[in-house]
Amino acid sequence: MEILAFGVQADEKPLIERAFAGHHEVRCLDVFLNEDTAPIAAGYEAISTSVNADLGARVLELLAAGGTRMVAQRSTGFNNIDLDVAERLGMTVARVSYYSPYAVAEFAWALAMAVNRRIVRASTRTRDFDFRLDGLMGRDMYGRTAGVLGTGKIGEAFARIAHGFGMRLLGWDVAENSACMELGMRYVPKDQLLADSDLVSLHVPLMPETRHLIDAPALKAMRDDAILVNSSRGGLIDTAALVAELREGRFTGVGLDVYEAEAGLFFLDKSLEAIEDDTLARLVTFPNVLVTSHQAYYTVDAVGQIVDATVRNVLDYTEGRRSENVLVPRS
Repeated sequence: MEILAFGVQADEKPLIERAFAGHHEVRCLDVFLNEDTAPIAAGYEAISTSVNADLGARVLELLAAGGTRMVAQRSTGFNNIDLDVAERLGMTVARVSYYSPYAVAEFAWALAMAVNRRIVRASTRTRDFDFRLDGLMGRDMYGRTAGVLGTGKIGEAFARIAHGFGMRLLGWDVAENSACMELGMRYVPKDQLLADSDLVSLHVPLMPETRHLIDAPALKAMRDDAILVNSSRGGLIDTAALVAELREGRFTGVGLDVYEAEAGLFFLDKSLEAIEDDTLARLVTFPNVLVTSHQAYYTVDAVGQIVDATVRNVLDYTEGRRSENVLVPRS
């Protein structure tokens, strides 16, 4: 069987081809799955998609009409998939339930330290042979408080790094993580965490209950000199509300690897086009904001694990097995 993989990055392609070798043929495309590109999948029983694929009702119907029966998404998140429609159409849907939490946690810390120590501004200056220190003063993380919203595997890894910095730890989650508590983390209500933290990092999944978890009131509850980092899902933050707070001169720094309207933008070259998203265009103009394009997971270790799990998901489908990765089982 030949698998069609959408949204494959150049660095990712050899890993996918090598992982599928000896099992199934795979055709890699750099285009992302959406209503316009779905007809390409006609005749492919199984496809693989990236996190920014459109797997809403209309796209799933087009895929099913073309003969697709299995979707293997190369990510943990699946908020882009209409699972009810997939089940109605008799399609199997699987995701990657686990990959290196260190990739995302370490990148979240890279964002935090970059905005704290003004690394981007400093690098830009030195390229122009401007070696002044004006405006580059940061602050020690030692002795300050890190608030971790979501203390699963990635949140725990983030907390361990914070502990290594000598920070106090506050946590918020529906379930307490004993490993985090052994590090000295105290679980507190969200509003208290926001008010008491020098650094707030988001590590919760995007669900209806968590959409705009950080909204206007939550942002106002944060310290004026706090650092906010989001390497989870863009929809966790009300970006318009964040821009409004930034316009007031609030926050030492904001590091975002995700954006709530990133579909159709992230992973693509838009450098020669006019960006119609006024919120994003304004967001990137703030000197204390660093935006990256959903790359926190993008290490050879994590991507290798994602690809290997995707191959196993396809093999499970073809051989009639079911694993914890299956969101909609084979009918």
